[in-house]
Amino acid sequence: MARAARFAWVLGLSRCALTEGSRTRPWPPISAQRWAGFTRAAAGSPGPAVRKGNPRLLGAAALALGGALGLYHTVRWHLRSQDLRAERSAAQQQLNDSSVIISALKTHLVSGQSLEEVITYYPPMKAMNDQGKEVTEFCNKYWLMLDEKEAQRMYGGKEARTEEMKWRQWADDWLVHLISPNVYRTPTEALASFDYIVREGKFGAVEATMAKYVGAAAMYLISKRLKSRHHLQDDVRADLYEAANKWVTAVGKDRPFMGGQKPNLADLAVYGVLRVMEGLEAFDDLMRHSRIQPWYLRMERAIEEAPSMH
Repeated sequence: MARAARFAWVLGLSRCALTEGSRTRPWPPISAQRWAGFTRAAAGSPGPAVRKGNPRLLGAAALALGGALGLYHTVRWHLRSQDLRAERSAAQQQLNDSSVIISALKTHLVSGQSLEEVITYYPPMKAMNDQGKEVTEFCNKYWLMLDEKEAQRMYGGKEARTEEMKWRQWADDWLVHLISPNVYRTPTEALASFDYIVREGKFGAVEATMAKYVGAAAMYLISKRLKSRHHLQDDVRADLYEAANKWVTAVGKDRPFMGGQKPNLADLAVYGVLRVMEGLEAFDDLMRHSRIQPWYLRMERAIEEAPSMH
């Protein structure tokens, strides 16, 4: 009953129609009349039957029968192998969207459903982006596919569930686009960012120099394009501070995290975006000029104290 309820709920929430792939029908059995036709063709006789006692015709008939059987089983094997490849492809759907991966893993941990079953709740869909390029989107990407009891146990109410989904999407649609324009805001910051990347990575002397200067120049130019594309202010720091303060206001003063006493997936999404700036000038400025530092430090402690999964 729980599985049936969950399936009905998924169909109601999903904005995409899930289509069931058609399966190849079994190869129809070959009748005795058709075998006789193969035999007559191989024997070169237009008559209704092979004459009894002619060893040459009997040998040709046996040869034709064996060839027909071989062809029949070869075709059946080929069609069956195509079906198996299609089934394996569906079961091994590749997920390359971090939000979908998080949703699928959390659904698996809470509900106990197999990952193979869970990922079918997030079907890929081809779409065109603002630049006219084809991209792959995943339906339901911010939802956890839980039945009513599981959802009540985890969230306590529909408002908390909707709030988590809203801010996870905000982190993907807005906050993440503020990182590159701020990290590579000036040539000096771009060089400092790549110096950090080279220092933390394993590069040879020549590779490090090329990566630092060529990469910094490229990302500086790209950051200007991203600034224009996302309509950021002339001082991109202002957008970053504004976004951080908007998040802190949404969390509020009465709870340490958006998830209450413990972080939820929205907390982790925002923390994950900001975490990539640690060690850079943009991060230091963010901590000094916005109200996000107390929440960020609470997140660091919560992650450090979380039980490890071994």
